[in-house]
Amino acid sequence: MKTLNIKTALLALLIAGYSFSQNKTGTTIGQFLKIEPSARIAAMGNAGTSVSGEASAVFFNPAGIGRLTGTDMQFSYNEWLADIMYSFAVVSVNFGDAGTAALQMTSLNSGEIDVTTVEQPRGTGERFTVTNFALGVSYGVMLTDRVSVGATINYINESIWHSSLSTFGLNFGVQYEIYENGPRFGASVSNFGPSAKYNGRDLYLDYDFDPLKYGDNDKIPAELRTDEFSLPTTFRAGVVLPFRFTEDYSIMFSADALHPNDNEESINLGAEVGILKVLFLRGGYRNLYLPDAEGGLTLGGGINLNVLSSYNLRFDYAWSDYGRLNNTHRVSVAVNL
Repeated sequence: MKTLNIKTALLALLIAGYSFSQNKTGTTIGQFLKIEPSARIAAMGNAGTSVSGEASAVFFNPAGIGRLTGTDMQFSYNEWLADIMYSFAVVSVNFGDAGTAALQMTSLNSGEIDVTTVEQPRGTGERFTVTNFALGVSYGVMLTDRVSVGATINYINESIWHSSLSTFGLNFGVQYEIYENGPRFGASVSNFGPSAKYNGRDLYLDYDFDPLKYGDNDKIPAELRTDEFSLPTTFRAGVVLPFRFTEDYSIMFSADALHPNDNEESINLGAEVGILKVLFLRGGYRNLYLPDAEGGLTLGGGINLNVLSSYNLRFDYAWSDYGRLNNTHRVSVAVNL
Protein backbone atom coordinates (compact mmCIF):
# COMPACT_ATOMS: atom_id res chain seq x y z
CA MET A 1 0.00 0.00 0.00
CA LYS A 2 2.87 2.38 0.84
CA THR A 3 4.52 1.66 -2.52
CA LEU A 4 1.22 2.29 -4.29
CA ASN A 5 0.83 5.66 -2.52
CA ILE A 6 4.34 6.71 -3.52
CA LYS A 7 3.69 5.78 -7.14
CA THR A 8 0.38 7.63 -7.07
CA ALA A 9 2.07 10.74 -5.64
CA LEU A 10 4.82 10.62 -8.26
CA LEU A 11 2.24 10.23 -11.03
CA ALA A 12 0.29 13.22 -9.67
CA LEU A 13 3.45 15.33 -9.63
CA LEU A 14 4.27 14.35 -13.21
CA ILE A 15 0.75 15.22 -14.37
CA ALA A 16 0.85 18.54 -12.50
CA GLY A 17 4.24 19.40 -13.95
CA TYR A 18 3.03 18.58 -17.45
CA SER A 19 -0.10 20.70 -17.05
CA PHE A 20 1.85 23.69 -15.77
CA SER A 21 4.30 23.38 -18.67
CA GLN A 22 1.49 23.93 -21.19
CA ASN A 23 0.67 27.38 -22.53
CA LYS A 24 -2.11 28.77 -24.69
CA THR A 25 0.03 30.06 -27.55
CA GLY A 26 -1.99 30.34 -30.74
CA THR A 27 -5.37 29.72 -29.08
CA THR A 28 -6.93 33.16 -29.60
CA ILE A 29 -8.40 34.94 -32.59
CA GLY A 30 -7.48 38.45 -33.73
CA GLN A 31 -3.73 37.99 -33.62
CA PHE A 32 -3.32 41.14 -35.74
CA LEU A 33 -4.55 43.11 -32.71
CA LYS A 34 -1.17 42.36 -31.07
CA ILE A 35 0.90 44.08 -33.80
CA GLU A 36 2.17 47.39 -32.44
CA PRO A 37 1.51 50.27 -34.89
CA SER A 38 3.72 53.08 -33.58
CA ALA A 39 7.22 53.21 -35.08
CA ARG A 40 8.33 55.37 -32.17
CA ILE A 41 7.23 52.95 -29.44
CA ALA A 42 8.18 49.87 -31.47
CA ALA A 43 11.76 51.18 -31.60
CA MET A 44 11.60 51.42 -27.80
CA GLY A 45 10.94 47.70 -27.44
CA ASN A 46 7.13 48.16 -27.50
CA ALA A 47 7.25 49.55 -23.96
CA GLY A 48 4.41 52.04 -24.36
CA THR A 49 1.96 51.64 -21.48
CA SER A 50 3.11 54.85 -19.79
CA VAL A 51 4.15 56.76 -22.93
CA SER A 52 2.15 59.72 -24.23
CA GLY A 53 2.72 62.49 -26.76
CA GLU A 54 1.25 60.85 -29.87
CA ALA A 55 -2.17 59.58 -30.89
CA SER A 56 -0.99 56.02 -31.65
CA ALA A 57 -0.07 55.57 -27.97
CA VAL A 58 -3.78 54.76 -27.64
CA PHE A 59 -2.89 51.24 -28.82
CA PHE A 60 -0.93 50.56 -25.62
CA ASN A 61 -3.03 52.61 -23.21
CA PRO A 62 -6.08 54.75 -24.08
CA ALA A 63 -5.27 56.97 -21.09
CA GLY A 64 -2.33 58.34 -23.09
CA ILE A 65 -4.53 60.42 -25.39
CA GLY A 66 -5.97 62.23 -22.38
CA ARG A 67 -2.66 64.11 -22.19
CA LEU A 68 -2.66 65.25 -25.84
CA THR A 69 -3.40 68.80 -26.92
CA GLY A 70 -4.72 70.06 -30.24
CA THR A 71 -5.35 67.65 -33.10
CA ASP A 72 -2.96 64.79 -33.77
CA MET A 73 -3.09 62.68 -36.94
CA GLN A 74 -0.85 59.68 -37.54
CA PHE A 75 -0.41 56.99 -40.17
CA SER A 76 1.80 53.92 -39.77
CA TYR A 77 2.89 51.37 -42.36
CA ASN A 78 4.37 48.07 -41.29
CA GLU A 79 6.21 45.65 -43.54
CA TRP A 80 5.25 42.63 -41.48
CA LEU A 81 6.46 39.05 -41.60
CA ALA A 82 6.01 36.92 -44.75
CA ASP A 83 5.28 40.01 -46.90
CA ILE A 84 2.07 40.71 -44.97
CA MET A 85 0.97 44.34 -45.23
CA TYR A 86 -0.20 46.14 -42.09
CA SER A 87 -1.37 49.74 -41.79
CA PHE A 88 -2.78 51.87 -38.99
CA ALA A 89 -4.32 55.34 -38.98
CA VAL A 90 -5.55 57.43 -36.07
CA VAL A 91 -6.93 60.94 -35.55
CA SER A 92 -7.34 62.47 -32.10
CA VAL A 93 -9.00 65.77 -31.23
CA ASN A 94 -8.67 67.50 -27.87
CA PHE A 95 -11.74 69.32 -26.51
CA GLY A 96 -10.08 71.04 -23.58
CA ASP A 97 -11.38 70.06 -20.16
CA ALA A 98 -13.89 67.73 -21.85
CA GLY A 99 -11.09 65.36 -22.83
CA THR A 100 -9.79 63.89 -26.09
CA ALA A 101 -11.60 61.70 -28.60
CA ALA A 102 -9.90 59.53 -31.22
CA LEU A 103 -10.86 57.41 -34.21
CA GLN A 104 -8.52 54.66 -35.38
CA MET A 105 -8.44 52.05 -38.11
CA THR A 106 -6.26 48.93 -38.41
CA SER A 107 -5.91 46.87 -41.58
CA LEU A 108 -3.94 43.71 -42.39
CA ASN A 109 -3.79 41.92 -45.73
CA SER A 110 -1.93 38.70 -46.49
CA GLY A 111 -1.95 39.11 -50.25
CA GLU A 112 -2.99 36.23 -52.50
CA ILE A 113 -2.14 32.70 -51.34
CA ASP A 114 -2.41 29.50 -53.41
CA VAL A 115 -5.16 27.07 -52.41
CA THR A 116 -3.72 23.60 -51.79
CA THR A 117 -5.33 20.31 -50.80
CA VAL A 118 -4.12 16.85 -49.84
CA GLU A 119 -4.93 15.64 -53.35
CA GLN A 120 -3.43 18.75 -55.00
CA PRO A 121 -0.46 19.85 -52.85
CA ARG A 122 0.91 22.00 -55.67
CA GLY A 123 -2.26 24.05 -55.82
CA THR A 124 -5.76 23.88 -57.25
CA GLY A 125 -5.36 26.97 -59.39
CA GLU A 126 -7.46 29.01 -56.98
CA ARG A 127 -6.14 31.74 -54.71
CA PHE A 128 -7.41 33.21 -51.43
CA THR A 129 -6.59 36.08 -49.08
CA VAL A 130 -6.68 36.69 -45.33
CA THR A 131 -7.86 40.16 -44.31
CA ASN A 132 -8.20 41.64 -40.83
CA PHE A 133 -9.88 44.91 -39.98
CA ALA A 134 -10.56 46.86 -36.80
CA LEU A 135 -12.30 50.20 -36.32
CA GLY A 136 -12.07 51.84 -32.91
CA VAL A 137 -13.37 54.86 -31.05
CA SER A 138 -11.40 56.13 -28.04
CA TYR A 139 -11.84 58.67 -25.29
CA GLY A 140 -9.31 59.91 -22.74
CA VAL A 141 -9.49 62.60 -20.09
CA MET A 142 -7.37 64.10 -17.31
CA LEU A 143 -9.16 63.45 -14.02
CA THR A 144 -6.61 65.58 -12.18
CA ASP A 145 -3.39 67.30 -13.19
CA ARG A 146 -1.64 63.94 -12.64
CA VAL A 147 -4.14 61.18 -13.43
CA SER A 148 -5.55 60.35 -16.86
CA VAL A 149 -7.94 57.55 -17.84
CA GLY A 150 -9.17 56.30 -21.19
CA ALA A 151 -11.10 53.61 -23.02
CA THR A 152 -11.47 52.25 -26.55
CA ILE A 153 -14.16 50.12 -28.14
CA ASN A 154 -13.18 48.23 -31.29
CA TYR A 155 -15.22 46.54 -33.98
CA ILE A 156 -13.13 43.57 -35.16
CA ASN A 157 -13.49 41.51 -38.34
CA GLU A 158 -11.41 38.62 -39.67
CA SER A 159 -11.92 37.01 -43.07
CA ILE A 160 -10.29 33.90 -44.55
CA TRP A 161 -11.47 33.32 -48.12
CA HIS A 162 -15.29 32.95 -47.82
CA SER A 163 -15.45 32.61 -44.03
CA SER A 164 -15.33 35.36 -41.43
CA LEU A 165 -16.00 36.35 -37.85
CA SER A 166 -16.92 39.61 -36.16
CA THR A 167 -16.85 40.75 -32.56
CA PHE A 168 -16.17 43.73 -30.30
CA GLY A 169 -13.26 44.41 -27.96
CA LEU A 170 -12.71 46.88 -25.13
CA ASN A 171 -9.42 48.54 -24.13
CA PHE A 172 -9.09 50.66 -20.98
CA GLY A 173 -6.29 52.07 -18.86
CA VAL A 174 -4.92 54.66 -16.48
CA GLN A 175 -1.74 56.75 -16.19
CA TYR A 176 -0.38 58.50 -13.11
CA GLU A 177 2.39 61.13 -13.22
CA ILE A 178 4.14 61.73 -9.89
CA TYR A 179 4.98 65.34 -10.78
CA GLU A 180 5.11 67.45 -13.95
CA ASN A 181 7.57 65.96 -16.47
CA GLY A 182 8.45 63.33 -13.87
CA PRO A 183 8.08 59.55 -13.60
CA ARG A 184 4.80 58.20 -14.92
CA PHE A 185 3.13 54.88 -14.17
CA GLY A 186 0.53 53.21 -16.36
CA ALA A 187 -1.66 50.13 -16.54
CA SER A 188 -4.04 48.92 -19.24
CA VAL A 189 -6.13 45.99 -20.45
CA SER A 190 -6.38 45.39 -24.20
CA ASN A 191 -8.86 43.33 -26.24
CA PHE A 192 -11.29 42.40 -23.50
CA GLY A 193 -14.46 41.07 -25.06
CA PRO A 194 -16.68 38.15 -26.07
CA SER A 195 -15.49 35.06 -27.89
CA ALA A 196 -16.31 34.55 -31.57
CA LYS A 197 -16.27 31.80 -34.18
CA TYR A 198 -15.98 31.55 -37.95
CA ASN A 199 -18.97 31.21 -40.25
CA GLY A 200 -19.26 31.14 -44.03
CA ARG A 201 -19.76 28.99 -47.09
CA ASP A 202 -16.28 27.46 -46.79
CA LEU A 203 -17.79 25.41 -43.96
CA TYR A 204 -20.60 23.98 -46.13
CA LEU A 205 -20.24 20.43 -47.49
CA ASP A 206 -22.12 17.45 -48.83
CA TYR A 207 -22.21 14.53 -46.39
CA ASP A 208 -22.77 10.82 -46.86
CA PHE A 209 -23.88 9.01 -43.69
CA ASP A 210 -22.77 5.61 -45.00
CA PRO A 211 -20.25 5.69 -47.87
CA LEU A 212 -20.43 1.87 -48.14
CA LYS A 213 -24.17 1.86 -48.77
CA TYR A 214 -25.22 2.15 -52.40
CA GLY A 215 -28.40 3.98 -53.41
CA ASP A 216 -28.77 6.34 -50.45
CA ASN A 217 -28.44 10.12 -50.59
CA ASP A 218 -24.71 10.83 -50.62
CA LYS A 219 -25.09 14.62 -50.90
CA ILE A 220 -26.91 15.63 -47.75
CA PRO A 221 -26.32 19.38 -47.09
CA ALA A 222 -24.21 19.78 -43.97
CA GLU A 223 -22.08 22.40 -42.25
CA LEU A 224 -18.93 22.17 -40.17
CA ARG A 225 -19.25 23.75 -36.73
CA THR A 226 -16.27 25.73 -35.43
CA ASP A 227 -15.41 26.42 -31.80
CA GLU A 228 -15.53 29.87 -30.26
CA PHE A 229 -12.21 31.46 -29.33
CA SER A 230 -11.43 34.46 -27.17
CA LEU A 231 -9.62 37.65 -28.12
CA PRO A 232 -5.91 38.05 -27.24
CA THR A 233 -6.49 39.89 -23.97
CA THR A 234 -3.36 41.49 -22.54
CA PHE A 235 -2.74 43.21 -19.21
CA ARG A 236 0.11 45.74 -19.24
CA ALA A 237 1.79 47.64 -16.42
CA GLY A 238 4.64 50.04 -17.05
CA VAL A 239 6.72 53.01 -16.02
CA VAL A 240 8.45 55.90 -17.80
CA LEU A 241 11.47 57.69 -16.31
CA PRO A 242 12.32 60.94 -18.13
CA PHE A 243 15.54 62.90 -17.54
CA ARG A 244 16.26 66.34 -19.00
CA PHE A 245 19.92 67.36 -18.86
CA THR A 246 19.41 70.73 -20.55
CA GLU A 247 16.62 72.39 -22.49
CA ASP A 248 17.79 70.64 -25.66
CA TYR A 249 19.01 67.25 -24.46
CA SER A 250 16.95 64.56 -22.75
CA ILE A 251 16.64 60.82 -22.27
CA MET A 252 13.65 58.69 -21.39
CA PHE A 253 13.59 55.10 -20.15
CA SER A 254 10.47 52.95 -20.47
CA ALA A 255 9.59 49.49 -19.17
CA ASP A 256 6.48 47.32 -19.47
CA ALA A 257 5.42 44.03 -17.92
CA LEU A 258 2.95 42.00 -20.01
CA HIS A 259 0.51 39.29 -18.97
CA PRO A 260 -1.34 37.91 -22.05
CA ASN A 261 -4.01 35.23 -21.98
CA ASP A 262 -2.39 33.29 -24.85
CA ASN A 263 1.28 33.26 -23.90
CA GLU A 264 3.75 33.55 -21.04
CA GLU A 265 4.59 36.77 -19.19
CA SER A 266 7.38 38.97 -20.53
CA ILE A 267 9.04 42.37 -20.15
CA ASN A 268 9.67 45.12 -22.72
CA LEU A 269 12.44 47.69 -22.22
CA GLY A 270 13.25 50.82 -24.20
CA ALA A 271 14.96 54.20 -24.25
CA GLU A 272 14.70 57.42 -26.26
CA VAL A 273 17.41 60.09 -26.54
CA GLY A 274 16.32 63.59 -27.63
CA ILE A 275 18.77 65.96 -29.32
CA LEU A 276 17.84 69.62 -29.82
CA LYS A 277 14.15 68.58 -29.67
CA VAL A 278 14.51 67.62 -33.34
CA LEU A 279 16.40 64.34 -33.59
CA PHE A 280 15.48 61.26 -31.54
CA LEU A 281 17.43 58.02 -31.28
CA ARG A 282 15.73 54.93 -29.85
CA GLY A 283 16.49 51.38 -28.86
CA GLY A 284 15.01 48.58 -26.82
CA TYR A 285 14.39 44.91 -26.29
CA ARG A 286 11.00 43.20 -26.45
CA ASN A 287 9.69 39.96 -24.91
CA LEU A 288 12.47 39.64 -22.37
CA TYR A 289 12.17 36.34 -20.41
CA LEU A 290 9.58 34.98 -22.88
CA PRO A 291 10.34 31.28 -23.51
CA ASP A 292 11.32 30.43 -27.09
CA ALA A 293 11.10 34.08 -28.19
CA GLU A 294 12.47 34.89 -31.64
CA GLY A 295 14.76 37.94 -31.68
CA GLY A 296 14.02 40.89 -29.45
CA LEU A 297 16.33 43.80 -30.32
CA THR A 298 14.65 46.97 -31.63
CA LEU A 299 16.24 50.15 -33.02
CA GLY A 300 15.00 53.31 -34.67
CA GLY A 301 14.85 57.06 -34.75
CA GLY A 302 12.71 60.04 -35.55
CA ILE A 303 12.65 63.68 -36.62
CA ASN A 304 10.36 66.38 -35.27
CA LEU A 305 9.91 69.53 -37.35
CA ASN A 306 7.98 72.68 -36.47
CA VAL A 307 6.39 74.29 -39.53
CA LEU A 308 4.94 77.81 -39.47
CA SER A 309 5.09 77.70 -35.66
CA SER A 310 1.70 75.97 -35.48
CA TYR A 311 2.33 72.63 -37.22
CA ASN A 312 4.49 69.85 -35.88
CA LEU A 313 5.56 67.13 -38.33
CA ARG A 314 6.99 63.83 -37.09
CA PHE A 315 8.73 61.08 -39.04
CA ASP A 316 9.62 57.86 -37.21
CA TYR A 317 11.23 54.57 -38.22
CA ALA A 318 11.64 51.30 -36.34
CA TRP A 319 13.54 48.08 -37.07
CA SER A 320 12.71 44.94 -35.08
CA ASP A 321 14.55 41.62 -35.00
CA TYR A 322 12.34 38.51 -35.13
CA GLY A 323 15.13 35.94 -35.33
CA ARG A 324 14.44 33.16 -37.80
CA LEU A 325 11.29 34.98 -38.89
CA ASN A 326 13.50 37.81 -40.23
CA ASN A 327 13.15 41.54 -39.52
CA THR A 328 10.25 43.98 -39.68
CA HIS A 329 10.23 47.66 -40.61
CA ARG A 330 7.76 50.30 -39.45
CA VAL A 331 7.33 53.85 -40.71
CA SER A 332 5.09 56.45 -39.06
CA VAL A 333 4.16 59.92 -40.29
CA ALA A 334 2.27 62.32 -38.04
CA VAL A 335 1.15 65.92 -37.83
CA ASN A 336 -0.01 67.87 -34.79
CA LEU A 337 -2.09 71.02 -35.20
